[in-house]
Amino acid sequence: MFDSLSGKLQNAFKNLRGLGKISEANASDALREVRMALLEADVNFKVARDFIERVKVKSLGAEVITSVQPGQQIIKIISDELVELLGSANAALKFEGNPSCLMLVGLHGAGKTTSAGKLAKLLLKQGRAPLLVAADVYRPAAMDQLETLGKQIAVPVFLKRGETDVLKIAREALDFAKANQRSPVIFDTAGRLQIDEPLVQELVNLRNLVKPSEILLVLDAATGQEAVNVATHFDSALNITGSILTKLDGDARGGAALSLKAVTGKPIKFMGVGEKLDEFEPFHPERMTSRILGMGDVVSLVERAADAVNEADAKRMEEKMRKGEFSLEDFLEQLRAMKKLGSLESIMKMLPGGGDALKQMDLGKQEKEFKRMEGMVCAMTLKERRQPVILNASRRRRIAAGSGVTVTELNTMLNKFFQMQTMMKKMGKMSKMMGKMGGAMPGMFRK
Repeated sequence: MFDSLSGKLQNAFKNLRGLGKISEANASDALREVRMALLEADVNFKVARDFIERVKVKSLGAEVITSVQPGQQIIKIISDELVELLGSANAALKFEGNPSCLMLVGLHGAGKTTSAGKLAKLLLKQGRAPLLVAADVYRPAAMDQLETLGKQIAVPVFLKRGETDVLKIAREALDFAKANQRSPVIFDTAGRLQIDEPLVQELVNLRNLVKPSEILLVLDAATGQEAVNVATHFDSALNITGSILTKLDGDARGGAALSLKAVTGKPIKFMGVGEKLDEFEPFHPERMTSRILGMGDVVSLVERAADAVNEADAKRMEEKMRKGEFSLEDFLEQLRAMKKLGSLESIMKMLPGGGDALKQMDLGKQEKEFKRMEGMVCAMTLKERRQPVILNASRRRRIAAGSGVTVTELNTMLNKFFQMQTMMKKMGKMSKMMGKMGGAMPGMFRK
């Protein structure tokens, strides 16, 4: 995500950090690199120009703090301006009406249907009762896709195959939502390869009927400046309330994200960061700025971990580790919990300095290793996982054959596991001993 922009900005910052004194001349030289980085990231020309001008004015007008180097102060100003450029703060959804309605609009191929499913899953997790409505009457595959997504996330889907009147579908969907206490109602609308009058008129008629509290424009982040042009057209026709940027995980530049709010005046509300249904996040400008500047995003990582790991399970696992009772069944559980956090690469990028560390690591090899270990443990019986000491030669040959590895590879994995188990036992004993010593300490110095 934004790898190219992030790398170029960090290179520009190397020169900025060296500034011992800020003058109009050296600030202009240093900021020229930042401007070029923004333009190469496909940021709108006017947006980039105005951004640099604001940074320059604030840099020259700022009172230099004695404990902070002037170059560092400019970087702080750039960071603050990036947050403003991206929208200042997270823009939450509005839910008005009974039921409240959300319209997802956009061009064909931007990811509307998938985003509708992802949004429904997120709202379901928040305790709401969403209803998905298949309002794309031109592409039968869209209805099938939405129906499949609904089943995967356990959210009802209202669809009428063969019906070509979008307004009739909408009226019946609203009646269904009221009768079944479903809210919000998410309309997955039709798209086109380009904006045309029939498409716009159909969307305007649907908007006038359902009176949505949110009209969210779904945009493919990788299209860069074209995404901004599309947003401008849709906004003038429908007065959108915000946007969803999809495929951000595959966008190394970031031009759309950095230009959208400044050009349209409408906030980015959500972003799609992967193909899985849970790889969908509220858009936080300050966190995104931190990622772009290579400072990571620890807050989002902690939130992701909180969703992936059950607190009671975590305490139970901690207790087993402390007592040295950690089994291969527990090990498998830990591997699967880590997979819920996302790929190792995505986790590393959320850590401060993780982007630089990635250059020195072969995460692809590590990911494959984790999969092989999971395969080995899955090839064992439940008894073998819980009592790995019973794994004799014949059992090991069977497990190796079943998981597609050699006996040597299996033995290596088991040896590492037994070493880890031994270390945990020692740490548990040490912790217990320190606890006893701590209990005795107050009396040691009594007279």
